[in-house]
Amino acid sequence: MKKFVVGITGASGFVYGKRLVEELSKNNFVHLIVSEAAYVVMEKEEGIKKTQFLESLNSNVEVISNKNIAASVSSGSYLTKTEGVIIAPCSMDTLSAVANGISTNLIQRVCDVALKERKKLVLLVREMPFSLVHIENMRKVTLAGGIVASASPGFYHKPKTVDDMINFVVGKVLDIFQVEHNLYKRWSGGDETV
Repeated sequence: MKKFVVGITGASGFVYGKRLVEELSKNNFVHLIVSEAAYVVMEKEEGIKKTQFLESLNSNVEVISNKNIAASVSSGSYLTKTEGVIIAPCSMDTLSAVANGISTNLIQRVCDVALKERKKLVLLVREMPFSLVHIENMRKVTLAGGIVASASPGFYHKPKTVDDMINFVVGKVLDIFQVEHNLYKRWSGGDETV
C-alpha cells in the first residue's frame, strides 16, 4: 500500500481535499493534516462539523494534528518512504511559507521536508486573481522543485455538475502521482476542421 501525505488548509475549496482523501484512501494510506482554519471553512462551505468529518474517514487515513511538529511525517527519514505531499486546497499563506522556508506548523514542515528530500510536492492553490507576490511565491516553489497547480477545471469533458468539475481538478492532481482513477473523461482528440 502506497503512502501519501495530504494537507488541507484554510483556503476556500475544502471539498478538493475531502475528495482527494476519499479517492486516495481507497487503495492507499493517507497521513492527513487539517489546519484549524480549514475546519472553519469546511463548516461554512460543507455544513459539516469536525467530528462528522473525522468519523467519515476510512481506516486507511491517519489524522495528525497540525500542531504536532514532531509527527513521523515531519522527518525526512519517514517522508522519503511516501509518494509525496499534496496540499489541497493550498492557501496563499501556506504558499508563502513554503516559498520562503517557514515551518511554523506541520503542514508547512512537511512541505519543507518534501522539497529538501526531493519528494513530489503539489500545492493546489485556490485563489484569484493572483497578485505579483502570489506569482513570485509560485515561481519560488516551482524553482525549488514543487508543483503549483491551480484549482481550474477543464470543460472538454462536458461537466454537468459541480461534482464533475471537482472531480476533474482532483483527477488532475492524482494524474501527477500516476494514481489510477475514473474521475473524469480524458481528452480523446478532435476532428480537424479547416
